[in-house]
Amino acid sequence: MDSSRQADCSNGFQELFKSFATDAIHVGQEPEQWNSMAVVPPISLSTTFKQHGPGDHAGFEYSRSGNPTRNCLERAVAALDGAKYCLSFASGLAATMNITHMLKANDGIVCMNDVYGGTNRYFSRVAAEVGLSVSFADCTQLDVLRNALKPNTKLLWIETPTNPMMKVVDIEACSKIAHEYSKDIIVVVDNTFMSSYFQRPLALGADICMYSATKYMNGHSDVVMGLASVNRDDLYERLKYLQNAIGAVPSPFDCYLCNRGLKTLHLRMQQHFRNGMAAARFLEADPRVEKVIFPGLPSHPQHELMKKQCTGCPGMITFYIKGTLEHATAFLRNLKLFSLAESLGGYESLAEHPAIMTHASVPEGDRALLGISDTLIRLSVGLEDEEDIIRDLDYALSKAHPQAK
Repeated sequence: MDSSRQADCSNGFQELFKSFATDAIHVGQEPEQWNSMAVVPPISLSTTFKQHGPGDHAGFEYSRSGNPTRNCLERAVAALDGAKYCLSFASGLAATMNITHMLKANDGIVCMNDVYGGTNRYFSRVAAEVGLSVSFADCTQLDVLRNALKPNTKLLWIETPTNPMMKVVDIEACSKIAHEYSKDIIVVVDNTFMSSYFQRPLALGADICMYSATKYMNGHSDVVMGLASVNRDDLYERLKYLQNAIGAVPSPFDCYLCNRGLKTLHLRMQQHFRNGMAAARFLEADPRVEKVIFPGLPSHPQHELMKKQCTGCPGMITFYIKGTLEHATAFLRNLKLFSLAESLGGYESLAEHPAIMTHASVPEGDRALLGISDTLIRLSVGLEDEEDIIRDLDYALSKAHPQAK
């Protein structure tokens, strides 16, 4: 893609975060912390650490409580999020669980109504059954959010862009509403779709920025992990205690892999943006496609908000293929470059059917209200050559609609 087309992608978005690539490569990686002066942080697999005397240790006691390799990762992610602290967990849902464990019985949670299916399932079928009051609201409508807040509300859970409908939530406005209603409300933003390269929720008023690092932050589809970044000392102390007490921590090897993935995060996200924009433009112009939902396109209803709070867009596209489930199935079965698989954010292109796959646990009625229909398809556009991505989409569409175009 030439420089003029690159500029066209990012036109109107916020300026890039200063020294992002430098911080990703260097923060937490200082060779001086190791006797060997290793430039790449070593993988510390030891489960326990020798103490000089009872209670007199060198910063580490037991690997669940703290690990040198994990520390390197957490320091790097904190820098990229513009945060003081970061904590890593065994998965994105483990991070969600640890955050939720800060609440007590009868506390309330207000969650964006269009979220990752696993988040919906956890809040609806786990948190709600242990005494927490859970409600879902369309946080893109600020009056709806205001009405959803109750005296017992202690947690506001935002996902933006949402999964899979790609709605964009105004983080700053929602955080202000929640904090004005009660200083005790903790605002969490699931930043999985964006990565820290495109969006910094903490700078927009959120209290916690969390990720399924399985996706863009690691970026190689070989690690399952969660992350949570904070600036507040009190939240860090509570989450640090729970990280150790619950024990849902990632392995040192996975921390090493995710840390390595961060080193190319800025390059990967730039290419995801370019390829995603090209694919979205192609699909929007295709008569075999009913509708494309991509926040980087001017046709997206919250395009201006996206430009206001982000530096760019990831490679996530949702679209409706014309026809029925049969047409959607034919499209997905005939993709060659895109793999039919769950998850997202890796270097490879993936496609999935939310109603049958990632969001099957969401009640059918709720799916219908959200617009998750039989013809809805979600793409995670990877890092392949743009021309090959477009060719694959065109071929699959031709098989789904052989009489069209």
